[in-house]
Amino acid sequence: MKKAIHMILTLLIIGVISGGILSLVNNWANPLITANKKSETEKAIFIVHTNAKKYERINSNSCEIYKVIDNNNNLIGYSIAEEGNGIQGKIRIMIGVTSDLQKIKSIKILEQVETPGLGTRVTEEPFTNQFENLITTPKIEWVKGKAPSKPNEIQAITGATISSKSVVAIINNALENARKQNLGGGL
Repeated sequence: MKKAIHMILTLLIIGVISGGILSLVNNWANPLITANKKSETEKAIFIVHTNAKKYERINSNSCEIYKVIDNNNNLIGYSIAEEGNGIQGKIRIMIGVTSDLQKIKSIKILEQVETPGLGTRVTEEPFTNQFENLITTPKIEWVKGKAPSKPNEIQAITGATISSKSVVAIINNALENARKQNLGGGL
């Protein structure tokens, strides 16, 4: 009995010390992670809108939306950060769209934890380049095993179809949320 109590107390002390250390590390790392995420988001705004000079955040409960402005203070479009589920976890994307929300300028995958060598191919240019100047209406669609035949279609990655479909779904969701905000004339 005495040995069992000793073991329980030892495990309790180890658990309390470990929990305390994890809490300290979390409190130290969390502001750094937040600052890094903000920095990556800001860089991505200018990647998806290469002729942008500044941006302004638009208040939205549904997603992160940024008004993108050129050096003459003209609205050139919007950058929308949106996340959704992939096959392994969250995928976070920055989407650059024209001011009327009718065309994608470019996309940048900000975060993903997809299967290495397969799902991670959604971050590579052969896939992401398909979204450049893609028409967004009625909705972006994907095809598998054949070339896209419509101006709103992309080709899914063979072996990573679910990840490809997830990216398309996240982008469609972001565009729907932006339209609900009456951006682009509420189209």
